[in-house]
Amino acid sequence: MFQENRVVVTGLGAVSPIGIGKENFWSALIDGTNGIGRITLFDATDYTSQIAGEVLDFDAAQFIDKKELKRMDRYTQFALAATRLAFDDAKLDADKIDSDRAGVFVGTGIGGMSTLHSQYQKLFEKGPSRISPFFIPMMIANMAAGNIAITFKLRGPSECIVTACASGTNAIGDAYRVIQRGEADIMFAGGTEAAISPAGVAGFAQMKALCSDHNDDPAHASRPFDKNRSGFVMGEGAGIIVLENLEHAINRGAHIYAEIVGYGYNNDAYHITTPAPGGHTQAKCMKLALDDAGLQPEEIDYINAHGTSTQFNDRGETEAIKIVFGEHAYKLAVSSTKSMTGHMLGAAGGIEAVATILSIENSIVHPTINYETPDDGLDLNYVPNTAQTRTVNAAISNSFGFGGHNACVAFKKFVD
Repeated sequence: MFQENRVVVTGLGAVSPIGIGKENFWSALIDGTNGIGRITLFDATDYTSQIAGEVLDFDAAQFIDKKELKRMDRYTQFALAATRLAFDDAKLDADKIDSDRAGVFVGTGIGGMSTLHSQYQKLFEKGPSRISPFFIPMMIANMAAGNIAITFKLRGPSECIVTACASGTNAIGDAYRVIQRGEADIMFAGGTEAAISPAGVAGFAQMKALCSDHNDDPAHASRPFDKNRSGFVMGEGAGIIVLENLEHAINRGAHIYAEIVGYGYNNDAYHITTPAPGGHTQAKCMKLALDDAGLQPEEIDYINAHGTSTQFNDRGETEAIKIVFGEHAYKLAVSSTKSMTGHMLGAAGGIEAVATILSIENSIVHPTINYETPDDGLDLNYVPNTAQTRTVNAAISNSFGFGGHNACVAFKKFVD
């Protein structure tokens, strides 16, 4: 039996529709800033859903060499930018990192969808000779992790986790296990996504998954747990955190945001897109994370909910929380980052882990905006519209994805 190492969070990187960088992201979250607007990345006039959470002020050249930029899809650019921000936030010294004991687990739900779309368009209109030689390495899902490893000289464990909207959370949980087992000292982990493209939006819209009745009022489109919710809003960006062996972090004098203490994951085994009714499998996932952490339900102060603004998710997640937490469910704060960012798909777990960790660090829970009308049975404290100041000693972050994938990570205040 191996000796489990303690694992702490020492760096945070955020690229989101409401802010780039930890400070900008957190300030916008606490203020309840809306990040949803009309789609600008392509002409969405003929689409039933014409809104999304785009990263409008992103300048990749601030983070990546201009020559390399041309060889990277937007989802990889987001991941590299968020990693650079996390690296700098952790105050890591590249010359002092043991590259063989530093790795990267970054998940994505889809990968280079914009590249896929543009290259197929060239193929159909101009023939195979016009396809870019960089098409494949730009499009494939593992290239965010691959490019991060190359850029930061990370020769340790490296993987791309693809579990739909649970990808970012699975990546963080799996990276946590790597350090626990002693296979690495530092891991960069999280998720990235850039799927706001013609085919991506059309595909989700045809499933009737997207909100389509707020095209003229995008600021109020994403409304998790509200009775009048009508589908999720697509988002994009990346969230990367630095996980570190506690001893390694202390020895270099790192700032410790929180300790990651638990991880649970399972599958509904029910349907390719619809969560299993009743919330029982999601409840089991949360319970697995709590048991792994050695935490009692009553010790959790905050849940960063998956909270997609869909009828099935919001009800099922609420039911799952009640199963696990019983009466304590009514004493918890439960909020949805997606109310502001939209659903960042494979990046959601990464950016929401950043939000959860900052809640612990700052003793503030960000709001769920656009919560106006309570729904029958959805009666928890969803932190409606205004941030709440409260001590957060322990928190969990939930992610549930197509294919039935469920993942949950648990964090708590670091105590030496």
